[in-house]
Amino acid sequence: MDHKVDIRQITPEMQRIIDSRHHDPFSVLGQHEQGEAALVRLFLPKVQWVEFAESGEALQRIEGSDFFIWQGAKGQLSSHYRLRGELSDGQSFERYDPYCFSAQLGELDIHLFNEGKHWHAYRFLGAHQHTVDGIDGVLFAVWAPGAERISVVGEFNGWDGRCHPMRVRGGSGVWELFIPELPLGSLYKFEIRNAQHGSISLKSDPYGQFFEQRPNTASVVLGESQYGWQDSNWMEVRKKRDWLQEPLSIYELHLGSWQRGEDNGFINYRQIAEQLVPYVKKLGFTHIELLPISEHPLDASWGYQTTGFYAPTSRFGSPDDFRYLIDHCHQNGIGVLLDWVPAHFPKDAHGLGRFDGEALYEHADPRQGEHRDWGTLIFNYGRSEVKNFLISNAIYWMEEFHLDGLRVDAVASMLYLDYSREPDEWIPNEHGGRENLQAIAFLREMNEIVHARFAGAMVMAEESTSWPQVTRPTWLGGLGFSMKWNMGWMHDSLDYFQQDPVYRQYHQDKLTFGLMYAFQENFALPFSHDEVVHEKGSMIAKMPGDEWQKFANLRLLYTYLFTYPGKKLLFMGAEFAQYSEWNEDVSLDWLLLADTKHQGIQQLVGDLNGLYRNQTALYKHDFDGQGFEWIDCHDSSQSVLSYLRHSENETLVVVLNFTPIPRENYRIGLPESGEYEVLFNSDSTYYGGSNVGNAARFSSEAETWMGKSDSVALTLPPLAGLILRRC
Repeated sequence: MDHKVDIRQITPEMQRIIDSRHHDPFSVLGQHEQGEAALVRLFLPKVQWVEFAESGEALQRIEGSDFFIWQGAKGQLSSHYRLRGELSDGQSFERYDPYCFSAQLGELDIHLFNEGKHWHAYRFLGAHQHTVDGIDGVLFAVWAPGAERISVVGEFNGWDGRCHPMRVRGGSGVWELFIPELPLGSLYKFEIRNAQHGSISLKSDPYGQFFEQRPNTASVVLGESQYGWQDSNWMEVRKKRDWLQEPLSIYELHLGSWQRGEDNGFINYRQIAEQLVPYVKKLGFTHIELLPISEHPLDASWGYQTTGFYAPTSRFGSPDDFRYLIDHCHQNGIGVLLDWVPAHFPKDAHGLGRFDGEALYEHADPRQGEHRDWGTLIFNYGRSEVKNFLISNAIYWMEEFHLDGLRVDAVASMLYLDYSREPDEWIPNEHGGRENLQAIAFLREMNEIVHARFAGAMVMAEESTSWPQVTRPTWLGGLGFSMKWNMGWMHDSLDYFQQDPVYRQYHQDKLTFGLMYAFQENFALPFSHDEVVHEKGSMIAKMPGDEWQKFANLRLLYTYLFTYPGKKLLFMGAEFAQYSEWNEDVSLDWLLLADTKHQGIQQLVGDLNGLYRNQTALYKHDFDGQGFEWIDCHDSSQSVLSYLRHSENETLVVVLNFTPIPRENYRIGLPESGEYEVLFNSDSTYYGGSNVGNAARFSSEAETWMGKSDSVALTLPPLAGLILRRC
C-alpha cells in the first residue's frame, strides 16, 4: 500500500512542517480545495501506511518523508474524514484527522484576553472537552506569542512534537488545536519552539486544571465537573453577611500535615473533610484558611511555589474531591479561605518561567522580574494577558470552588520595587519612586472585581509595612482589600510574651502601642504558620518559665488575642500547644491530647471562640474605636492591663495580669454600678490553671477609681486574664 511520489513535491512550506517550525500547520495539512479538485496532506511520523476509513482508498507517501497525500474530486471526501492505518511498531489505528477541523476559539474571547478583560479565560485556554459537528474531543489553547511552533504532546503521540502542531490565531499569541476522540485523563504538555533562537522547551499547561502527582509534572485532560453542590443556603446567606461586624475566627492549616494516613501518606480531600469539619466545629472556629493547595512540585514549599495556578493539588485527590471538602464545610457552617500567591512563581523548567523561550509572564530584567533571595520570578503586572491570567485565576477559585475569600500572600513584595533589594538591584518607576505602579493597579482591579462578583466574600492582605489604606475602597485611593494581617501587633505581642515576667514592666508599650493604629485598617490578628517554623519555636516553646508558667502564659496570650480588637487567626497545633515546630512532612502531634495540660489549652481555645462568637462586644466594633476603651494602660510596674470592649447592647471588662504573682485587692474602675459575673478566667482548673480569682458573681462598690464612679477590688490570678460582664 506504500505508493511512492517524487520527493520534489516537498515544498518549502512542507519542509517547515518536517522541521517542526511551522506556525500554521493547517495551511499545509488537511483537506484543501484546488478548483474542482481536492488535495489532502498528512504528516504522520511513525506510520507505515494510511487510508481513508470510509472508502479504504490509500494515501500515497512522498518518498523519503512522513508526508502522505491524496488527490481527488472536490466534495468526494466528507469534511471530517477518518483515517485508518498501521504504526511502525505494527499497531493499527483509526481516528479523525485533527487538521480537517476549522479554528474553534471565538474572536471575542481572544480579543478580551489580549485586552486583559476576559475574567473567565480559564474556560477557553487550557484543555477542555469540546464537540465539533457531533464529534467529541479536546480543544487545547495556550498563549505564547514568542513561539515559532507549539505542539501538544502526550502519551497519545509518544511525546513527539511532530505529531500535533498547533495553529496560531493571527497576532494574538494564542495557539489552538482540536484533537478529536482524545480520552479524558490523557497526560499532556506543550512543546514550544522559540521564534528567535529555536530553543525547544517542554511546558505544563498554565491553565491546566489537574496534574500528575509529583514528582511528575504533566497536565491531565480533565472533564467537566460532575459535582453537585449542596451549599446553596450558605451561599445565599453569605451574600447578605456583614463580615465587618460579625465574628471571624480562622483556623489556618496545611492539608498535608494536619493529619496523615497509613505509612505517613497523604489522605484524600474527602477523608480530610470528614475529620476536619467536626473538629473545627467543636472548637468554634468560623472559618478555615488553607495554605495554598494549587499544584506545586515541592512539598517543602507548603504550596507557595505554585506551578499549577488553576489546579488543586493531586496529592489529596481530584478537583471534585476538593469541592466536597468546601461543600462539607459550608453545610456545617464553616467558611473556607485560601492562601493565594500572585506575588511570584518558581523557576522550575516545566513552569511559567521563560514560557515561550523568552520572559513572558515575568519581566526580562531581573531587577524587575526576580526575587533573588527567594529564587523566584515576579509577574509582569503591566502586561494585559498576565494580569488577565491572575484576575481570572482569582475568579476561578472563588467561582468554581465556592471559596469565601482569598488571603493574598506577600503583598508588600508586590507594592515596592526595592523590596528586599540593594540600591543597585531595582529600577524606579516612571516618577522616580519605589512604588510598583503596575502591581498596585492590578491589586486594585482584582479587589474591585472579586468584591463586585462575590457578595460577602473577603480578600485579605498579608502586608507587613505601613502602606496606607490597604483596606480602604479604591475610590478613596485605597487598595480595596477587606482586611489586612496586623503583623506589627503580632510581632509586638510575641516579643512581649517572650520576655521573662520580671522584665515585662519595661516593655508594656509593646502591648499598648498597637492601639495607636488599631483602627486605621481592618485588621486580622494572626498567629500563623510563619511564627512556628525556621527555629522560631512553637507557640508554647516561645513562652518563658517552667512548664506551668509556659502553659499559663499561652492561656493568657490567647485570652489577649480573643479580647483585642480585630479578627482572629490561629495556626493548627497552636490550639493544643504542640511542643515541636510545625513540620510539613508529618502529622500534628495529636498524641499530646492524652495530657490534661494540652487538653486544657484546647478547651480554652474552644471556650474563647464560644465567648467571641456569642458576645457582641468582642466583635461588633473590631474595626472602629467605639468598641474599645482603656480602663488602665499605665500600670506597667505590676504588668497589668485593663480595658473595656463595647457594643450597643453590652460592655465587657477585661483584666490581664502578665506576671506569675497573684494580685490581691487590685482595684479597677467599672463602667457602671451593679452586679457583675466572671464570664471567663484563664486560670481555671478547667484549663489547667490554679483557680485563683473572685467568686463567680460580685457587686460593684461606689468608690471612684480610674475616672469611673464605681469600682471593685479583684483578686487577679497569676499569668491570667479575666473577662467580666454586668449581670
